[in-house]
Amino acid sequence: MVKLLSLTFKRKGRARGLFHYTLPLACIFAPLSFADGSPCGNSEQAQALSLLIAKDKKQQRKVLTCNPTLVELAEEKAKDMAQRGLVSHFLGGSPNTRIRNAGLTLPEYYGDAMSNQVEALAGGYKTADDVWYALKTSTSHRQHLLGELPFYQEQDQIGIAFFKDYSTPHVEYWAIYLTKLADTQRLPEAETKRPSTLLLSKRKKKFEQVPDKGLGIVTESGEVILQTKKPDE
Repeated sequence: MVKLLSLTFKRKGRARGLFHYTLPLACIFAPLSFADGSPCGNSEQAQALSLLIAKDKKQQRKVLTCNPTLVELAEEKAKDMAQRGLVSHFLGGSPNTRIRNAGLTLPEYYGDAMSNQVEALAGGYKTADDVWYALKTSTSHRQHLLGELPFYQEQDQIGIAFFKDYSTPHVEYWAIYLTKLADTQRLPEAETKRPSTLLLSKRKKKFEQVPDKGLGIVTESGEVILQTKKPDE
């Protein structure tokens, strides 16, 4: 438990598939319930999924914080997927890029423009229980969401969204952002040209294994492993 301080062509019907601005208040997850009574997500379905992630007995994290900016990004992504009629990580930029474009700072050791170390997506699952079961059948998604690797264990910022549209191929769309944000520190005004200047702390942490989830997906018929290629490959 945790305390929480391939593209498809557009068509009618249901198709199952799983791909994998900050506000002052944050909701805090706690084992069995949330400390303030408010789970993390844009809807009841998303909030139910947040509880399943936080309360899973195999969850390796000790704390997760609901980040309103990530919730907003997740909602935008879910609606974008529905509008396009597909489930894909690379819509208007990679997952890592989407977070950076929102004004959030990822650690220096996170991947660049073609990387995904922060996003999990699903399409075609009606309930939080269904989508959580499907997510855990994928090794890369399970490692990310349950913090099974040291790289993922330090990720403590989460945002979840759910969007439903019967006129779209997958009908239900789920988006999860789970990441670490770079540490910042506020310098005394005497040491800066402008007051309240935020600077990135130089506490770069390195890992023996830096995973990249790439384009791996889970569908009703099984798992498909697709990885992005580096420029020199």
